[in-house]
Amino acid sequence: MSLFGSLFTGVSGLAAQSQSTAMIANNIANVNTVGFKRSEASFFSLVTSEGRSSTYSPGTVSVNRIQRVDQQGPIQQTASSTDAAISGNGFFTVKRSTEIGQEFLYTRSGSFSEDSQGLLRNTAGFALYAWPLDGDGNLPANQGDLVSLVPADVAFLGGLTRPTSNAEISFNLDAAEVDTNLDTAATDATPPDFTRGVTVFDSLGQAQVLTLEYTKVFGPQAAAAGTVSDLLATDNLVTDVGLTIGDQFSISSETGGPLTLTITASAPAAPGEVQVVNDIITEINGSGLGVRAFLGNDGELVIQREEFTGGAANTLTLENNAGTPLIGLGITLATNPQTFASNDLQTLDPDLYDNGQFTDSPPFSNSSNLDDNSFPAFQFLPGDTQYNDRGFWQLNIIHPDGTSLSRGLINFNGDGSLNALSDSDGNVDLNLNQIDWGNGSNPQNISVDVERFSQFAGNYDVIFSDQNGAELGLRTGVEITREGLVVARFSNGATADLYQIPLVTFSNANGLTEVSGTAYSENQESGEENLRRAGTGGAGFLEPATIESSNVDLADEFAKLIVSQRAYSANTRVISTVDQMTEELLRLR
Repeated sequence: MSLFGSLFTGVSGLAAQSQSTAMIANNIANVNTVGFKRSEASFFSLVTSEGRSSTYSPGTVSVNRIQRVDQQGPIQQTASSTDAAISGNGFFTVKRSTEIGQEFLYTRSGSFSEDSQGLLRNTAGFALYAWPLDGDGNLPANQGDLVSLVPADVAFLGGLTRPTSNAEISFNLDAAEVDTNLDTAATDATPPDFTRGVTVFDSLGQAQVLTLEYTKVFGPQAAAAGTVSDLLATDNLVTDVGLTIGDQFSISSETGGPLTLTITASAPAAPGEVQVVNDIITEINGSGLGVRAFLGNDGELVIQREEFTGGAANTLTLENNAGTPLIGLGITLATNPQTFASNDLQTLDPDLYDNGQFTDSPPFSNSSNLDDNSFPAFQFLPGDTQYNDRGFWQLNIIHPDGTSLSRGLINFNGDGSLNALSDSDGNVDLNLNQIDWGNGSNPQNISVDVERFSQFAGNYDVIFSDQNGAELGLRTGVEITREGLVVARFSNGATADLYQIPLVTFSNANGLTEVSGTAYSENQESGEENLRRAGTGGAGFLEPATIESSNVDLADEFAKLIVSQRAYSANTRVISTVDQMTEELLRLR
């Protein structure tokens, strides 16, 4: 019994070593196959249990195949922008064809190229599947399911136009610019202090020029400003600028007054007497009427309501009581007395205010008076230092047809930075909504980042101007990024993120079932698939313009081949020996 058992043992050894040699041969044959994972033989014995220890019945040997799918192969550089190797854990998701009913397969072979229909296929002909991205770059809501994947189709029958949705502008406005006391009627007639055009693109790819007009103003408060530029020396006698001794004028606001000021020939001896220009400023600023006076950049006298109360009354009344002293100060009254109301510089909507503070900021509030696009760029906080009364500019944005898209005030801090609060995303944007270009293109929303606006004394200067739109461009190439994005490039310089390539992970990658084409299918031993974005959830990264070579080590395979050869020879010797022993047995008579 044991003699013939030894014969079967030798035969099983031959079979096992044949299997090992076959695996080694397959590994060597695929040493240059992209993404190939080697296999190796694992031997184990089969024994026959005997109830008595005095006899021995030999067993046999068997072999299992162990896949080394989880072992990284060397990464090799290529010249193709659609090649990608996986560095770390994960597989590409592919199908043999895009027809309904084809099963998903998984591969590490990332040598992809575009076929005649625009599909990305690897060298085995498998079509790459990926998550489609919407216009904002968002993934599908069901991204955890295989049904969320679509074939990566990079074909474009035409070109790509990119309508502008975001623009970024950096200007410096001259802080030394002479303020202009504008009202609504004067706004359209008064030339701006600085003008700059910004080119954007509509949904048809047509260039549209937005004109930005900047005008230095005193602010939204009721104000009267002179035109005389000889008042900078505050020790000047008021008689030096044309006022007469005994002339008298008064100032009042909706909160009280009047404050009466009388021109005197000597140093003031009583409240209300003024001799020099500085006396006028001091008397007004100490009156308690909520009115202030100061000299403008050109030396003109400005008398201004101190607070801006939004929808409430906000007035300033000036009157020549004796003579015409206000004319000598450069302020001409249309009527005597004349009441100045809150300047309607930005067509503000009273509903936006609550006790003088913008309720819709930060940073810009919309007004229904101008196509829902008017914007004050700060919060008015009466009696506070939230805004700089010498840092107001009116910004008027002009449509290509000459109409005003939006008009409003911006304010700058004392250090020259823009006085504006960031929104919930940390941005300081000016939002232009539903722009109709009048050429059949879609209504367009554009957010203009104005955070880098500044106000310093010096030249007007455009630091930079940028926007994310583009005219019609033809596709010039496709590339895969390290994050797994499939990106199309166009001749107009624009790019479009088309797909996000998921990396599929398994709890036991070595348990996958190998199929032709250096691919694998899922089974019970491998566990269920898990879709991951590159670099997340244990998935590796994609290395662009590279491929993963076979993880076969030729030196190791040849060493194993020698061992298998010798083991096979040894088993043949066992069979020969048993044959000789059997022959001797048969000769017995």
